[in-house]
Amino acid sequence: MRSEIINKFNLIQDDIKSSIRPNFQRPEIICVSKTFPIEKIMPLVNQGHIHFGENKVQETDRKWSEIRHKNKQIRLHMVGSLQTNKAKKAVELFDFIHSLDSIRLAEALKKREIQLQKKLSYFIQVNIGDEKQKGGIPLSEVRDFLNHCKNKIQLNVIGLMVIPPMDEKNEKYFKEVSNLNYSLGLKHLSMGMSGDYKIAVSYTHLTLPTKA
Repeated sequence: MRSEIINKFNLIQDDIKSSIRPNFQRPEIICVSKTFPIEKIMPLVNQGHIHFGENKVQETDRKWSEIRHKNKQIRLHMVGSLQTNKAKKAVELFDFIHSLDSIRLAEALKKREIQLQKKLSYFIQVNIGDEKQKGGIPLSEVRDFLNHCKNKIQLNVIGLMVIPPMDEKNEKYFKEVSNLNYSLGLKHLSMGMSGDYKIAVSYTHLTLPTKA
């Protein structure tokens, strides 16, 4: 009998396939595995999926160290807010950071990259709805922040990340950040969760290749 998690994953794949335009690259699915024990995730690993998202440094270390030693193709994504004092361990554990949201954090991560001789890929978190309770760079400051990260400290920023407000304007926000991503010359996007990924995917065609 096929695992329930595999069935759900395949349904999401089918939904994404039906949502993207012909001849455009299919987005990568990042399976957010935070809080789930590794036993629940292993069916996806065994099927060959490699992109997983976590939001806590300690949990990631405990959960993934042995699995990654056996499967070096796995790519781990930090999808939660990251404290500066966790930067060293984060660079050690993760391949992608989706929550780059301050110069202080950017410079701490760069320092750890140099120490560990490792390069990560980064998404700048954009506070697209100007929400006080959320982290992220205000829309008006994204260009300057990107310039600092890419040109002054040489971080490998590959795209923008956005979690839009929980309202009826999701489509507007996804379109806006996708256009901004394109205007900045970035090639990847991190957006769309279980409740809105179909809408997000419909706007990833504005820049290629994309992630959702």
